[in-house]
Amino acid sequence: MTWNSTMSSGYSSLEEDSEEYFFTARTSFFKKPSGKITEKKDVEKERELRTEFSRDEIRLKIEQYNLQTKDHLKMTLGSTGVYTGFIKVQMDLRRPVTVRGGQKAAGGTMMGEAFYLPRGVINTLHVSSTNTVREVIVALLNKFTVADNPAKYALYKRCRREEQVYVCKLADGEQPLFLRLLAGPDLDTLSFVLREQQTGEVMWDAFSIPELRNFLRILDKEEEEQKEAVIRRYNNYRQRLQEALREVRGHS
Repeated sequence: MTWNSTMSSGYSSLEEDSEEYFFTARTSFFKKPSGKITEKKDVEKERELRTEFSRDEIRLKIEQYNLQTKDHLKMTLGSTGVYTGFIKVQMDLRRPVTVRGGQKAAGGTMMGEAFYLPRGVINTLHVSSTNTVREVIVALLNKFTVADNPAKYALYKRCRREEQVYVCKLADGEQPLFLRLLAGPDLDTLSFVLREQQTGEVMWDAFSIPELRNFLRILDKEEEEQKEAVIRRYNNYRQRLQEALREVRGHS
């Protein structure tokens, strides 16, 4: 599976098997929605939305889609009726992830390192109409060598309707490429976002001991950096006060 974010011109495929990915200086971001954003816990229910189409209907929709797309990310219908294409997923992870490393801890378990993935980066995936939301999440985590449980993450769709923006969680069994085909290639109409599961609060029991230790290590580092910043500000302020006192005494 070839992996590239849209910081480059490449893509990732769920049908190939390669561990290479790279980044370049050009970064793509979704446009900020201008309307009010509504968050929904369940999958948005479309009125009278059909979930099955004949081969001829799919072929016609793919032809219309390819005419509308403004880049080379087109869809292709195979002889079996399965079609392939591209989806773009925005990474919007607020908590650090654990990346698989080469060191082994006692007991033979692999140790990882926790760090924050850059938020807002869009990754392009080459998928088929049979690939599910859960498979897309697993593919994204694997290509970043993230060792966390995929169940901690969810794929959301962002839709715009009449200047209103809706963010809806997708069910694990839904097929993102089918949703992309129905919505068309316009990202303002439909876009995908990878986030942590919205549980209301962090479920610490879901994390392993190495993950929790990495979180503590990150918090300790952030605390130390904040402490050093406060000390620098205090020293600068004290220095200015002492200089002001010396000037006052010199004029008295």
